[in-house]
Amino acid sequence: MSSLSIAPSELIINPDGSIFHLHILPEDLADIVILVGDPGRVKLVASFFEEGSIRVDKSSREFRTITGRYNGREISVISTGIGTDNIDIVATELDALVNIDFNTRCVRADHKRLTLLRIGTCGAVQPATPLGSYLFSEYSIGFDGLLNWYAGCSKVVDAAMESAFVRHMNWPERLPAPYFIKSSERLISLFEKNSVMGMTISAPGFYGPQGRSVRLPLTFDDLIGNLESFRYDGRRVTNIEMESSALAGLSALLGHDAGTICLVIANRYAKESRPDYHLLMKGLVRLALDTLTGTSI
Repeated sequence: MSSLSIAPSELIINPDGSIFHLHILPEDLADIVILVGDPGRVKLVASFFEEGSIRVDKSSREFRTITGRYNGREISVISTGIGTDNIDIVATELDALVNIDFNTRCVRADHKRLTLLRIGTCGAVQPATPLGSYLFSEYSIGFDGLLNWYAGCSKVVDAAMESAFVRHMNWPERLPAPYFIKSSERLISLFEKNSVMGMTISAPGFYGPQGRSVRLPLTFDDLIGNLESFRYDGRRVTNIEMESSALAGLSALLGHDAGTICLVIANRYAKESRPDYHLLMKGLVRLALDTLTGTSI
């Protein structure tokens, strides 16, 4: 165990012994965690759990946690809200729950590795991607700049891919430097059999950062067209969402297996959308649960 105690101002523990934002105790958390943006989707995922197996159901702000069992394996499902800033909170606090002794505020000697899978929705960038596809983020491209705030980020990002992208996009200096991060190799190997492997943009907003103009003009005249035409080592940008880069990046730095799988509910290039996607989301949830519990983890 590390002898360095983390100050109360840096790691806030509630009077009941729970972590500050999530309001859950270390014993509330399973080793397999599904992350969703919408608190309402926590209930959807938990509806697949074995009857009578739910032992934790706690809420705080946009963060709701339910822990139960599926296929005999214990799983926690947690809502993060929207955006990479919320992922910064959730990923840090999940790691603290398993790797910091709350009594001494010291890092535990034995590191525990979590499995973190985000299930979400996204918009496709490539014209041939059909609505309703399941797309796993093999790589994520962070438009948010979050990972650049952490020392060591250069050890986990793909600098060559970043440079090629910045040149292709003619990236403006005023914007945060984009970063390229790969998901967990283990999760890639699990999901490559049943989903499309892709390269995902994580945008720090829904409108301008994703190329949507309502009343304000944008920095990029044709963001979607520029993204669609980017090629690197046989890969291309496939979709846009708002969380995958921070999850993959922070998990790589903290030593956890993480990845994102999304249901395609819009095609930005073809200007199509499918708002009636809820039955398809149920299928994706079951696929994710079966995949995570059907293989030794």
